[in-house]
Amino acid sequence: MINQIQAQIQKLDIVGSASVLRGGLKGLEKESLRASVQGDLAQTPHPKALGSALTHSQITTDYSEALLELVTGPHEDPAAALAELDVIHRYVYSNIGQELMWAASMPCIVHGETKIPIGRYGSSNSAKMKEAYRMGLGHRYGRVMQAISGIHFNYSLPEPLWEMWHKAEESTQSLIDFRSEKYMGLVRNYLRWDWLTLYLFGSSPAICKSFFADGQAHTFPQLDAGTVYEPYGTSLRMSDIGYQNKSGFSVSRNSVQEYADSLERAVYEPHPEFSKIGVEVDGEYKQLSGNMLQIANEFYSAIRPKMPTQSGERPTVALRERGVAYVEVRSIDVNPSDPLGMNTSQLRFLEALLITAALADSPPISDEEREKIRVNQTKVARTGRKPELRLDTMHGPIALGSWAREILDAMYPVCVMLDQNEPTRPYTAALYEQRQKIRNPELTPSAKMLSEMNFFGESFFAHAMRKSLIHQQYFLDRPLSADINEIFVEKAKASLQKQTEIEAADSIPFKTYLENYFS
Repeated sequence: MINQIQAQIQKLDIVGSASVLRGGLKGLEKESLRASVQGDLAQTPHPKALGSALTHSQITTDYSEALLELVTGPHEDPAAALAELDVIHRYVYSNIGQELMWAASMPCIVHGETKIPIGRYGSSNSAKMKEAYRMGLGHRYGRVMQAISGIHFNYSLPEPLWEMWHKAEESTQSLIDFRSEKYMGLVRNYLRWDWLTLYLFGSSPAICKSFFADGQAHTFPQLDAGTVYEPYGTSLRMSDIGYQNKSGFSVSRNSVQEYADSLERAVYEPHPEFSKIGVEVDGEYKQLSGNMLQIANEFYSAIRPKMPTQSGERPTVALRERGVAYVEVRSIDVNPSDPLGMNTSQLRFLEALLITAALADSPPISDEEREKIRVNQTKVARTGRKPELRLDTMHGPIALGSWAREILDAMYPVCVMLDQNEPTRPYTAALYEQRQKIRNPELTPSAKMLSEMNFFGESFFAHAMRKSLIHQQYFLDRPLSADINEIFVEKAKASLQKQTEIEAADSIPFKTYLENYFS
C-alpha cells in the first residue's frame, strides 16, 4: 500500500507543497458528563450561565441534560483546535460550581434509568423535536447507553487539493460529485481500519458495575467489587455493550446516493419492536416514529460523511443536493489521563490517517466485508491487546500487528509531506509514537489505565473520580482573562435571546412541524 500512496502523491504533483495537505480543517466535539462531588450523575439543569443548549454554538448538551458537549470551530492547526477546547473547558468550569466534568467515556455512578435526565431545550418546536428524539433513544436502547461520552473529530480535506486532484485524475465528473466519491472512499477505508483507532486510543477497558441494571446479564470478568473489565480490552464504549443500533437494516457507504437512500429507507420503514412503544401516547411523545430510525443521526457509525444542513433540512437531503463537505470520526474515547481527553499528537496522527484513507484504493464494501468490519471492531474493542490476535479480511485472517504496520507504513509518505519545512517533524513523530504501541501493547492508553488502577488499588469509579478532580483543578487554576470571559458571557446571553426568539416565532402545532420535516 505504501507504493500506492507514494504514486498517488506524485500523481497529484503536490511534492514540495506541504501547505496544500496541511490546509485541511479540524474541529472537535467533546462530550463530558456533569457529575456531583460524590461522583453521581448531576441532576441539576443545564447551567444558565452556559447559555442555551439549543442555540449556543460552542456549549450544548447531547442525550442527557447532564451530558455536556463542547464544540470548537474549524482550524487548520490541530493545536489551535485543542487550544479552543481548552478555553471552553475553563469557562465551563468557572460556571458549574462544585460539579465535575467526568474524565472517562464510561459513566459515573448511575442510579438506574430514571436518574439519567434527558436534555431539555425549551418550548419551541425544534426543542420539542430534540426532546422527543432523545426520549425515543431512551425507550429503544436504554438511557444508560446514551450517557456514554466520546470525542468526535471533524475533518475536511484542503479545498485547493480538490481541483488539483480532479485535474490529475482527468475526471469527467462535476467537482462536487468527484469530491463526494473520494470522501466516500475515505469513509470505507476508515471503517476497514477503525479497529486501529480503538487499539491505539481506546481508553475504556473497565466499567462501573452500576452501568448494568440489577440482574442484567454480562460476560465481563470482575476486577473488584465495583468494577468489571476486559483484561485485553481497549474500548468497551465501542463494543457490543456500547453504541449499537438494533439489527434489521444495513447502510451502504459505496456512494453518497446509496448512503442517503439506505438511511432514508430506515427512517421510513417500520420496526416491529419500536412500533410497539407508540409515538404520541396520552398527549406525550415517546419517540418521533416507530420506524427503524427516528432520524438519520440515530444511525451509530464510527465515521459519517457530512454536509452542513440548512434550517429544517434533513442531513440526507443536504448530502444528495450538495455532496460531502467533511467527515465526522466518532470512535474516539475520552482519555482520562488527559485534561482535554486527547492531545495534539493524537490529532496529527488521525489527520494523517484520514488523508491516507482518502488516497488509498477503496473498493466497495460488500455485505460479507461489512460483517468482517463489525467483527473486527468488536474483537479489538474487547480483546485488542491479546497476543497474536488475528483479524478478518477479504483475503483471509491477518495478525493485528502485521495489518497495523502495513497501515502505518502507508501513512509515512503522507506524514513526510505534512512535515515539510517543519524542523521538529511533528507528524512523523506522531506516527512513531503510535508505532511504539504496536510493538508494545503496554503503551496503549487502555493498558496504562488498567496498570495505574492496579498500582493505586483503584476501582474504575475511584480512578475516574481521581482524574476528574485533577482535571477540575487544572482548569480552575487557569481562569480566563476578563476580556475572554466577557466574550463567553455575551455568547451565553445571545444564545438565550435567540432561543426566546425561536419560541416566539413558532406558529404551527408540533405535529404539523414534524410532518413538514419528514415530508
